[in-house]
Amino acid sequence: MNPSEDRSREQVRDPVCGMPVDPGARQVEYRHMRFAFCSDQCRERFLANPGLYVGVPGTRAPKQEQQVVMKTRCIPLESPLPTPVKARLEEALRAMMGVEEVRVDDRMLEVRYDLLQATARQIEETVLRVGAELDDRWRERIRRGFIHFIEEERLASMEVQPPGGGHGH
Repeated sequence: MNPSEDRSREQVRDPVCGMPVDPGARQVEYRHMRFAFCSDQCRERFLANPGLYVGVPGTRAPKQEQQVVMKTRCIPLESPLPTPVKARLEEALRAMMGVEEVRVDDRMLEVRYDLLQATARQIEETVLRVGAELDDRWRERIRRGFIHFIEEERLASMEVQPPGGGHGH
């Protein structure tokens, strides 16, 4: 057996995206089980709603059932992006787990993503990290807050909980 085969047997699957990872990578304990993650993004998604990825006896979680929850969001930008910032933004968003499509036009970003792997909040954080600015008028801030609330409620309603509720951390 060669060393690469030996290493692949030691790897586990990231419960959010399914990628093989080292068992100690970004490890989290949940319900007396240990989980490892390929990225901080996947770890963050898991910690926010672990019942989407881990079921209970007799009930499989949505991700275990191979569910996908596709969303398309149009996010207004404060101003047109310079070409280098636009390129960095597209690259950073395409590198995110769960992001299927990215289109950046003059002052609008359109992103199609799997809500079980990425959220609008994480996408917006990526936009800001690469140096683009979101439209910050009060009406747009309220709309983004409402989208975050709707996504969080949708995910919470899909979570599988043990008897008695709670996340079991």
